Amino acid sequence: MIKIGCIVEGHGEIEAVPILVRRIAQEIDPTLTIQLDPPIRVPKSRLIKQKELERTVEFVARGVGQNGGILIILDSDDECPATLGPELLERARQARSNLPIRVIVAKREFEAWFLASAESLRGRRGLANDLNSPSDPESIRGAKEWLTARMSGGRHYVETLDQPALAASFDLHRARGAASFDKLFRDVLAAIGEITARQT
Repeated sequence: MIKIGCIVEGHGEIEAVPILVRRIAQEIDPTLTIQLDPPIRVPKSRLIKQKELERTVEFVARGVGQNGGILIILDSDDECPATLGPELLERARQARSNLPIRVIVAKREFEAWFLASAESLRGRRGLANDLNSPSDPESIRGAKEWLTARMSGGRHYVETLDQPALAASFDLHRARGAASFDKLFRDVLAAIGEITARQT
C-alpha cells in the first residue's frame, strides 16, 4: 500500500487532487493501492509564511508515517513556479527530511491543466462540444473564467463541483503539454517509486 498525504490551497482540490493522484498511479500500475486521506487545505497566503508550511508538513507526516510521502500542490498565480516551487520544497524537506516530498506549483492555476486538455472535455459539465485548447494555456490569467465563458445554459464554473469532475475525465497525456502538469505527473510517479523502494 502506498500512503500519500496532500497539502492543497483550494476547496475544489480537496476532492480533485486524490482523484488525479490515483489516475496517475494507475498509469504505472493498475494494481497499486493508494491510500490518500482528505488533503489538508491551507490558503497559499498562509502556507508560504515561515513556520506555517513546516507545521503543516509535520502534521501530514504524522498521518502518513515513516513509509509514506507528501505532495504539496498550489497555484503560482503571478509568481514564478520555477522560483516558488524549489523554495517551498527546500523548507518542506528541512521540516521532514526522512520522507519523500514533492512540491508542484501549477503555472497560474490548477485549471490551466484542463485548458491544456480542453478537447477531451468537450460536452462535459456544460462545456462546448467544439472546445479547443488555447495555444498557451498556462499563460492565461483566469482559467476558471475561460471555462465559464465556454459553458452553455448560463452555467458558471464552480470549483467544488466542476474541478473534481473534470479531474476525473480530462486526458492526462494531452495535459502533459503544460509544463507544470508534466511536472506533477513525473513527481507523482517519482514519489510512488521512492515510497515503494522504501517498503522493499
